[in-house]
Parts: sequence; C-alpha cells; structure tokens
Amino acid sequence: MILVTGGAGFIGSNFVLTWLAQSQEPVLNLDALTYAGNLANLASLQGDARHTFVQGDICDRALMDQLLASHRPRAIVHFAAESHVDRSIHGPGAFMKTNVDGTFTLLEAARAHWSSLQGDEKAAFRFHHVSTDEVYGSLKPSDPPFAETNAYEPNSPYSASKAASDHLVRAWHHTYGLPVVTTNCSNNYGPYHFPEKLIPLMIVNALAGKPLPVYGDGQQIRDWLYVEDHCSGIRAVLAGGRLGETYNIGGWNEKANLDIVKTVCALLDELRPDPAGPYSRLITYVTDRPGHDRRYAIDARKIERELGWRPAETFDTGIRKTVQWYLDHPEWVAQVQSGSYRDWLATNYTGRSE
Repeated sequence: MILVTGGAGFIGSNFVLTWLAQSQEPVLNLDALTYAGNLANLASLQGDARHTFVQGDICDRALMDQLLASHRPRAIVHFAAESHVDRSIHGPGAFMKTNVDGTFTLLEAARAHWSSLQGDEKAAFRFHHVSTDEVYGSLKPSDPPFAETNAYEPNSPYSASKAASDHLVRAWHHTYGLPVVTTNCSNNYGPYHFPEKLIPLMIVNALAGKPLPVYGDGQQIRDWLYVEDHCSGIRAVLAGGRLGETYNIGGWNEKANLDIVKTVCALLDELRPDPAGPYSRLITYVTDRPGHDRRYAIDARKIERELGWRPAETFDTGIRKTVQWYLDHPEWVAQVQSGSYRDWLATNYTGRSE
C-alpha cells in the first residue's frame, strides 16, 4: 500500500486514478477536503476495495501516527499543499501552516514509522515530496530553463512556503537518513482542475459568456505539463529515483498566458461555437498581481537521462483533451462553483481595473 496526501485535489486525484488504473497496489488517500479537495474527483473509485479514503489534516500528528501504524504503507507520496499564488497573497498564513508545518509534521511521523521498520521493509520505504518549479524564482527571456541545481529564489508566499518544505525534506534525508525523493513540476493542466487557475477559469468563464481576465500584458510564460504526464513522471521517480535526489518534471511547452487563452478560445470556437461570436471577444486585461514572475521553464533532461521519462502529450493534444473534458463534465463544474468559490473570485478580481 502507498499513502497519498492531498489525494482529492487536482494533481493528487489524478495520481490516485492513474495509479489504480495501472496497478493493483492499494492507496490510502488522506485529504483535509478544503476548498480544492473534491471527492467527486474520485467518484469512479466508489466501492473499489483498493482505495481507502480518510478525511484528515497532515498537521494532525496523532492521526498521522495512527494511519502509518495501522496501514504500514511502503511509500508516502506527499501532494497535500495550498497551491494558488493569488490566495497566498491574500492569506499567507494558511500556506505556512499546511506547506511548512504540515510537511514538518508528516516528515516526523514518517521518520518514526521508518525507524520502526526492519530489513527489506525499511530498505524499500520512500517519502516522495511533490513540489513546484516556482521555488526557483523567475527567468529572463534568454535564461536557460530551471535545472535541479538552480538556486532557490521564491517570490511569492506560496513559492516561499514550498521552498521551505523542500528544504525540510532535504534536511530530514541528510540529518536522519530518511529515504526521500523530491520532484519539482511545471504548470499542470487537465481534468479536475479547480477553476481558479488559468486554463479551467478561461474555459468556464467563456462558456458562461463572462470576461476572460488576463493579468497585465499576458506575456507571462510558463512551461505547461499535462497532469497525467506529471503522474507518470512521479511513478517513475518513486520506482527508480536515487535517494536524496531532486528531479524536475516538465512538459517542454513554454507558452505565454495570452497565447494559452487564445488557444482555449479557438478550441471552444471549434467544439462549442457561441452564436454571439468568437470567444476571444471576452478577453479582458486586468491589473497584474503583485510580484508576478515573468517566466518559468523546466529542464527535464535529468529524469529522461536517468529514468527514461518523457511526456506523452504535446500541448496541442493535452489542451484539446482538457477542453473536451470540461465540455463533457458540466455537472462537475457546477458542483465546484459553490459559494466559497464565488466569494474567492470576488475577492481576487473585484477592483482590478480593465
């Protein structure tokens, strides 16, 4: 069995679904079910004996100890995190609590559990920490992509909290010998993505005839990674990654935000045309967020060289699958558009002048 934290969130739920699609090994799924955790993501696993869900907080040490003692997982895959930059600007405290204190608590519980193991069981145990490229800061247009050796230069409360958690994981390996691996990914997109992030927000707003808010000039560049490719990369590192090492997982797809929005609009024009005209008419430029990093890009050659991993999707194939998924799942979108979600949109976008 493996323990997955944050397994009802966007990336975590995709990982659980893809894991159980290609393995008979059971998953113990722990999620606090905050605003972005959604059990509807896991509806297809209802009644599947391989999937055990527990609602709980990684900051709860007693719960962590209990779960590890009773289920004895051979690995922990740690997704649980607050992950939205804009939310971290409005309320950084929750990011420090979950991403820093939560990771510390989980590491200590894992260390105690691992120390209790013997022989092959102890040798096989892994703690896989899932992180982000944002810990590396921002790149200039001519800079090479982020490599695993880049210095950490986080620029937002979110990325600072993730950088802190990365440092904790590294220290627990070097100080205590805890068998860890870390992966830093680029921007994910795909099914079950909570519609506060760029791609799902553009799809949902466009279908509703609402403005498509683009920060600043829209030329912020990100490396885009289809979520199922990210999941396959994590499986590769969990299976064969060297202990104490970091592996960057990227999609080799650098795109400006404005180009992403225009691509989504063009796909919707094709797949669900609007009688009122092209969806691009809804693009609205709003005041940029504070400290907005201009460019991220991942150099994913290490994971390819050592583990033979490369993304299976191009951006063209991945974004088409993503738009089609949202068109095919209006009931999921309707469910996540709860009062708290609407309150968040009002908090973040009200007052941003066009």
